[in-house]
Parts: sequence; structure tokens; C-alpha cells
Amino acid sequence: MTPEQVKQVEKTFRIIAPLSEMAAAIFYERLFALDPALYRLFRHVDMGTQGGKLMDAIGFVVDNLRDPRSLLPTVAELGRRHAGYGVLPGHYDTVRTALLDTLAEGLGEGFTPPVREAWASAYALLAATMQEAAAPAKAA
Repeated sequence: MTPEQVKQVEKTFRIIAPLSEMAAAIFYERLFALDPALYRLFRHVDMGTQGGKLMDAIGFVVDNLRDPRSLLPTVAELGRRHAGYGVLPGHYDTVRTALLDTLAEGLGEGFTPPVREAWASAYALLAATMQEAAAPAKAA
């Protein structure tokens, strides 16, 4: 990610963060609309609590984008845990779409092409790190 992309992600997350409960609800609604089979991964989960965890995780990522040495080990652990939950490589594309759609809805006209690209770049880094870490967990 470029320094400008990091700034874009930080700036726009400050807009979304106060709306975290609504943003999480939109995200999961969109996720399940894109792939209803994913609901099975959450059938025994309190979605309010899950939404809080999602927004906390995104906040952690945004807060640490400038320090990959702190960020990436935590993201790798998240990838290993998600493998244990049944998350498959193809699910990452669905999550990316749901995330970008949620940001587009939440930011409206502020979701410019550069902002979209910044978030897509951040997500690509995270998804690659999570999937790489999950691969050995899946093989075990």
C-alpha cells in the first residue's frame, strides 16, 4: 500500500467507525445475500457481538497499517482461526465484495475510485496474509 492509500483508509474509517453497529449489520446482510451458504458459519453466533468483533478487527487493522510488523502476525493468527471456523479461500472474494459494498453505502459520494482502490489494496494484503497462514492449518 502506498502512504496515500493508508491515509485514505484511515480518513474514511474515521467516518464509518461511529456507525459501526449499522456498518456491521449492512456488511453481514450483504455477505449473506452474496452467499447464503455462509450463514451456516454464523448460525450459533450472536450477530450483534460478531458485528462488534468485525468492527474491532477492522479498527485494529486501520490503526496498524503503518506498522506491518505489528499488524501481519495478528492477521496471520486470524487467518489460522478462520480456517478452523470453516472459511475457505473462495470466501475471501465474497468478503471483499461485501466490505467494499458496505463502504460504498456508508461513505456515499466519499467512496471515490481512489478510496475504493485504497480499501481494496488493504483488503488484498490482509486476505493474502490470512490465506497464507490458513493453508497449513487446513492441511493439518
